[in-house]
Amino acid sequence: MVIVASAASTASVVSIASVAAASPFVKLQKNKAYFKRYQVKYRRRREGKTDYYARKRLITQAKNKYNSPKYRLVVRFTNTDIICQIVYAKIQGDVVLASAYSHELPRYGVKVGLTNWAAAYATGLLVARRVLAQLGLADKYQGFPEIDGSVQEVEAIEDGPRPFKAFLDIGLKRATTGAKVFAAMKGASDGGIFVPHSDRRFPGYDAEAKSLDAETLRNYIYGGHIAEYMRTLKEEDEDRFKAQFSRFIKAGVAADDLEEMYAAAHKAIRADPAAKPTEKKTAAEYTRRRQTPLNAKQRKDRVRQKIESFKRSQQ
Repeated sequence: MVIVASAASTASVVSIASVAAASPFVKLQKNKAYFKRYQVKYRRRREGKTDYYARKRLITQAKNKYNSPKYRLVVRFTNTDIICQIVYAKIQGDVVLASAYSHELPRYGVKVGLTNWAAAYATGLLVARRVLAQLGLADKYQGFPEIDGSVQEVEAIEDGPRPFKAFLDIGLKRATTGAKVFAAMKGASDGGIFVPHSDRRFPGYDAEAKSLDAETLRNYIYGGHIAEYMRTLKEEDEDRFKAQFSRFIKAGVAADDLEEMYAAAHKAIRADPAAKPTEKKTAAEYTRRRQTPLNAKQRKDRVRQKIESFKRSQQ
C-alpha cells in the first residue's frame, strides 16, 4: 500500500504540529456560545457610578417590615459643594425625603471653606434638623447640642416615637479614618438622627490603643485643624498663605475667628433649618437677542464697505 500526500496537506500538518508543540493547551476562549450568553452590566456600573454590592445591602428591607422604607444618609462631594440627602428606594427609583447643601451655609454665617471637614459636619447637622422638622420630630429629638467630641447615638424616648433611623451611604468613597463623609455622619447624629456607627473612623482614633481622642474630634468640628494650618503657613510662607487663603482674607476671616464662626452657624442651623427656595426668573425676564438676517442687497453692500475700508487702510 502506497500513501501519497500533496505538498499543501504536508505543509498544513507541519503548521498544526508546530502550533501544538509551542502551546499544547490551546483553547478558544470567546466562541459563539460566549457571546450568545454574554450579559452587560448595569448602566451605572458601566459608568463607574454605583457600587451595586453595597447598594443591595443598603436598600434591602426585612420582609416582616412590609412596605416600610429603609432610609439612607447619602453623602456626596463635588469640587465646590457637599451634598447630604435622606433617601429611600422604590421600584421606580430613589426618592429624596430631604436634602441639604454646603452652599446654603453662607446663610448661617459660614462664608468660606464650604468643602472642608467642619463644613461637612455643619451640612450633616442641617439635613438632620431639616428632616426632623419635616417629620414633626424636631422637638422630641434635639440630638446633642453640646459638642465635646464624644461619640454618642440617639436613644429612643420612653413615651414617644422612636428616633428617625438612617444608614450612612458613602457611595464610592473609601472608608478611611478621618474621611469627610464621617464628618457629615457625625453632624447628622448630633442633629438627632439615629445613624448606627462606632468611633473607629473619626479623626483622633488610635488603632493600637483602640480609643478616641475626643479633643481632636472636637477640634476638627470647629475647624481647629484649619486654623492651625493657617497660622503655620502664614509664618513659613506668607505669599503662599495669601494665595491659598485668599477668600478667607477677602471675607475677613482669620484663624482665631473659625471656632466662633462655626459655633454660631450650629446655633443658627438649629434655630431655622428650613430650606429657602432661590428666586427664579420668569420667562418674561429673559431677553432673547436674535439678529435679524441680512438680505442679498445688504450682504453685497456689507462686502463693498469692507473692500472700501481695506483700500483706505492701504493708502
